[in-house]
Amino acid sequence: MISRRDFLQVSMAASAMLGASGFGKWARLAAQQTLTQDQLLQFDTFGNVSLIHVTDIHAQLKPIYFREPSVNIGVGENKGAVPHITGADFRKFYGVEDGSAYHYALSSGDFEALAKGYGRVGGLDRVATVINAIRAERPDALLLDGGDTWHGSYTCYQTEGQDMVNVMNALRPDAMTFHWEFTLGSARVEELVGGLPFAALGQNIFDAEWDEPSELFPPYKMFERGGVKIAVIGQAFPYMPIANPRWMFSEYSFGIRDENMQEMVDEVRAEGAELVVCLSHNGFDVDKKMASKVTGIDVILSGHTHDALPEPVLVGETIIVASGSNGKFVSRVDLDVQNGRMMGFRHKLIPIFADVIEPDKEVAALIDAERAPYADALKEVVGQTDSLLYRRGNFNGTWDDLICEALLSEREADIAMSPGVRWGPSLIPGDDITREDIWNVTSMSYGEAYRSEMTGEFIKVILEDVADNIFNPDPYYQQGGDMVRIGGMGYRIDITKPQGERVSEMTLLKTGEAIDPAKNYVVAGWASVNEGTEGPQIWDVVEAHIKKMGTVTVAPNNSVTVVGA
Repeated sequence: MISRRDFLQVSMAASAMLGASGFGKWARLAAQQTLTQDQLLQFDTFGNVSLIHVTDIHAQLKPIYFREPSVNIGVGENKGAVPHITGADFRKFYGVEDGSAYHYALSSGDFEALAKGYGRVGGLDRVATVINAIRAERPDALLLDGGDTWHGSYTCYQTEGQDMVNVMNALRPDAMTFHWEFTLGSARVEELVGGLPFAALGQNIFDAEWDEPSELFPPYKMFERGGVKIAVIGQAFPYMPIANPRWMFSEYSFGIRDENMQEMVDEVRAEGAELVVCLSHNGFDVDKKMASKVTGIDVILSGHTHDALPEPVLVGETIIVASGSNGKFVSRVDLDVQNGRMMGFRHKLIPIFADVIEPDKEVAALIDAERAPYADALKEVVGQTDSLLYRRGNFNGTWDDLICEALLSEREADIAMSPGVRWGPSLIPGDDITREDIWNVTSMSYGEAYRSEMTGEFIKVILEDVADNIFNPDPYYQQGGDMVRIGGMGYRIDITKPQGERVSEMTLLKTGEAIDPAKNYVVAGWASVNEGTEGPQIWDVVEAHIKKMGTVTVAPNNSVTVVGA
């Protein structure tokens, strides 16, 4: 008799071979560059339950360019495992044709040329079209938002998230969970959550004083869809007080809380749940470990690390779905649930090619109305770029190199630091740089650009601490984003070493001298988690720098030597 795990593995193999996931057939069409909206949306409806997943939109209402990372290093058990393969290796692993639309959507290689051919991606009016098409086939599909939604743009900052709330309400989600939303401040989050017409979930969001579950964020919600009783359990970003300023949401505590998650799974099963879905903002490797420790979760909809995978990953009997970021993809998962068990599934990662998918007129009009009061500021041209500007990759991206250049110049510093955040669209050579583009990579509620003195020893401590948040072999200790970006300084990093021993050969680039542990250096940076940080806003610093340059050219960055990858 075949076990349930073996059945799911057979189901996944069939998906890959027969196109039940939508990947194989779509990849062939993409290779021919003959995509149509109908082809992108084609799906053989399966089973009795449909899930629709979006995550990490980062307030991108309009179509954008977004380059996937060329470097995504896995460590420990995740070394060499998806999503930690990129470029040609990724394309080979999934059978993606070079030069195809899927190559463009999922891989960084030849990005500039492919972007010119395939155009922009995303746009919530196009996302609305995809969601509506799925609902036309499966009217009771569940739409679930994985968080990082009310953050990351000029208009989101100016409206304190209201523009995103209004547009997302029009898409009619059934539930969401949270991360960057909390950097609006707990009072504003509570105000917005109190008005949501859908569930705001977080089994790991607790009252910090009493260490009890927060009443505002219930752990789960029960739904009945397709004749199936479904429990959706929310998992907010667990490391909020480490990655973001604790003082902005001091009333709350977070954490992974595996034991509580297991209690919630057992509780909903006792209430008759036949399908258990975790709407997660853990990050993919953390979700894999959680799936190995908590039993009874059928599906994890993964967010936070911005991974876009054309097939789910199976851990035990749990499938993990990764749906990308910035509104670039929508995941559809159809499930066959019988007698209280998930018996099989079909999955499709739907790329939102803005030139292929017709925008939903009502949502398009709403987006334009939300942006209208800020239209002049958004479209003001600050400069042009001769370089591909992108963010992502474990160690550097050209947007952050440019930001570091601005900090060094405008703040008269020896060394610059830019946080290794993953959000932020790309620009291709020849593009204008507008004020909106700058805000898309700098907008946050604690964007002050500080200038201070730090010893060489303290700079190394910072680098070592961030490195451990990325390269600790235990996913539960991977509590950061990508590596802090450094301007004006080079270093060597051995990711196989323990904390405190990874970083060496720190060098001040303008003199070629080794960084002296006892010497003070002027350091400029932004996004400090410390309350009361003073300085001009980072977007103003970057805008001033670009205006002086006129046309931006970012030189290749070879200042970091990586060992052990």
